[in-house]
Amino acid sequence: MLQARRALVSVSDKTELAPFARGLTELGIEILSTGGTLKHLAENGVEATAVAEITGSPEILGGRVKTLHPRIHGGILADRSKDDHLRELEDQGIVPIDIVAVNLYPFQQTIARDGVDMADAIEMIDIGGPCMTRAAAKNYRGVVVVVDPSDYDRVLEALRDGNGSVPEDLRQHLALKAFQHTQEYDTAIATWLASQNGTVRAPATPAPAGAMPEQLSVELAKEFEPRYGENPHQASAIYSTVGENGILGGFEKLQGKELSWNNMLDADAARKLVSLFDEPAVVIVKHNNPCGVGRGADLVEAYGRALECDPVSAFGSIVAVNREASEALAEQMRQLFVEVVIAPSYEAGAREIYGRKKNLRVLVAPLYEATDSDIELRGIDGGFLAQTPDGLAEDPSTWECVTERQATDEERRALEFAWKLTRYTKSNAIVLTNADQSVGIGAGQMSRVDSCRIAIDKAVLPVAGTVAGSDAFFPFRDAFDVLADAGVVAVAQPGGSKGDEELIAAANERGVAMLFTGRRHFRH
Repeated sequence: MLQARRALVSVSDKTELAPFARGLTELGIEILSTGGTLKHLAENGVEATAVAEITGSPEILGGRVKTLHPRIHGGILADRSKDDHLRELEDQGIVPIDIVAVNLYPFQQTIARDGVDMADAIEMIDIGGPCMTRAAAKNYRGVVVVVDPSDYDRVLEALRDGNGSVPEDLRQHLALKAFQHTQEYDTAIATWLASQNGTVRAPATPAPAGAMPEQLSVELAKEFEPRYGENPHQASAIYSTVGENGILGGFEKLQGKELSWNNMLDADAARKLVSLFDEPAVVIVKHNNPCGVGRGADLVEAYGRALECDPVSAFGSIVAVNREASEALAEQMRQLFVEVVIAPSYEAGAREIYGRKKNLRVLVAPLYEATDSDIELRGIDGGFLAQTPDGLAEDPSTWECVTERQATDEERRALEFAWKLTRYTKSNAIVLTNADQSVGIGAGQMSRVDSCRIAIDKAVLPVAGTVAGSDAFFPFRDAFDVLADAGVVAVAQPGGSKGDEELIAAANERGVAMLFTGRRHFRH
């Protein structure tokens, strides 16, 4: 690369910009700039030339057109190894631009604001910035492109060490970052526009054809690398979706040792389930299944009910709560070994108590709220499965009681509780509860009969008088009879089986109330 003589600097993020620009001028590099960047440099005593002086054209259309000019893009795109390119520059009076420091309008930050309107978002779609960035990255053999302020120091150091030139391996690395930067930006715009146009819709039952987009672009940014994946021989990393709120809605780790891959998977399940409850609730998750769920007047009562369901499985678990974690809750949890606690906030006393367990990972994260524009992805060989989330609100008043015996108000309340648990219990899922706590959970079995038996066998509390939620219909009465024999008094299930009449007759025979919810909750 020839010795750098001219740099174009036009940035939205002005972090560390003045020291970088000052370093360029100290190396004898002329700076061209525009708009707010030019003003910022002047305020910090850095000499720069307005792009309008080079192009001979003023900024127009409220700043939409500033750098879209041959004197700019010719200076960036000219291949320094081609004599005819250099002759054309000379004939046109164009000076090569050797450094392009650009980052783009804050589109992602704008659409993240509550109540942002379409006009404001559209105005944050940068045109000139991506053009200059891509041009410089394409021509990295002769141009240094810088989109990340964290690279300013290394570029200055390279220029000083190289007597005004930057080594090709660094130029290539910076070009890659530039293309990733513009790809991320365009993906955020396309995803947002798709959501505004209703490309993604909450499906009816069944989901209509065309409810999902024909093409789906997802930009991921690596947040951190756990020591390993599900098992020690598996490499892993945790990625966030660019342009969204962040992992677990934008969590922060307040204390504790390194988060594992399994910690993150279980924390996600626990947070989503506990967010379904309006009342104070506690969810205990182990191996991506709830092993105890309780609700109460406060978190202490809810925790006691959750733990009572399966205190053995709760050892080494993840605990999520849907209120500020109180000092009293932390005190109650002192005797239990927990891997992770996740809450929307913490009292100071709770932080102090949790802080005594140095390895305990304490996370703060907002509650989960599914939207009908969300898309969940799951990787398979050669691609991904995509679907809308199963966390959208349901209306229990639409459930149909199909038996002669009607469910009591207390039984309905318990069934609504059980039905929430089925959403985040692996299929085949059978959940036994009373009105405020889980009693037995049968998860992940190939046979629904086995799930019923496991839920009953694992129960520490009395099963007689409980209700049951089944994530899918009963194809035969055998599984239902297992529940009825154990004393279950009411059942919620989707219905829709060819064997529904047999099930209804069995429920009438056993005096069990049965409600059809009309919605299945498989979770594989």
